[in-house]
Amino acid sequence: MNNTRIVAKKQFGQNFLKDQSVLRKIIEAMPDSDRRVAEIGPGLGDLTKFLVDVKSVDAFEVDTDLCKHLNEVFTDEITTGRLTLHCGDVLEHWKSELLDVPYELVANLPYYIATNIILKALADPKCEFLLVMVQREVAEKFSASPGEKNFGALSVIAQSVAEVSILVHVPPEAFAPPPKVDSAVLLMKKTANRASDAFEQMLKTAFAQPRKTLLKNLSARYGKEEVQAALSSRGYPSTVRPHQISTADYHQLYTQLH
Repeated sequence: MNNTRIVAKKQFGQNFLKDQSVLRKIIEAMPDSDRRVAEIGPGLGDLTKFLVDVKSVDAFEVDTDLCKHLNEVFTDEITTGRLTLHCGDVLEHWKSELLDVPYELVANLPYYIATNIILKALADPKCEFLLVMVQREVAEKFSASPGEKNFGALSVIAQSVAEVSILVHVPPEAFAPPPKVDSAVLLMKKTANRASDAFEQMLKTAFAQPRKTLLKNLSARYGKEEVQAALSSRGYPSTVRPHQISTADYHQLYTQLH
């Protein structure tokens, strides 16, 4: 199948990464391990061809036209088992674990499901490392530090279980077709299993109204005096805002409030 006949489809959020320097940076940032790689949304296989040179890959592609293309381009790799191609919705494959062995998620993610995919990977005990291309705004939310305007529930969830950083910022012209937003490669090294659902529910309450005080937000779920006492014990005033609390202190507040 000729690449020129394949048109990016908006419903699948397709923007094919073509910049070779960015592709090489992604490969160079991968850890030296024998873990398999999960690639979600391989598209035309521009990143896949680099991945199969260094790892065994499970690629998940929802677009039937691209599945045909990938089957043709990677016939040898599929035959030898270097590449396993899963055609269909990755979320239907993905229950509590995407693969039955430890793996790394390395992908140019479709932006419309990127946040959902990252959260599922963080919750997946088999996923030990993430290196994903996402919308720059999303990358900044996951990697933000306390006190920064982008610091929120996603920051706390991610940084509770992983070391999080932005590897490189990527301009629209690195893709075909160019997206309307800037992108970034987000790197996450897992260090722990994901926190409980109850903790994440507390975070949703804490950041429900970011411009309000944390005391006011949390008082919607817990007793005001209890929240005030918990904040005071951590050295925070009653006027503190949700983005000004550290990840570690959110865990301490959760312990005290529960």
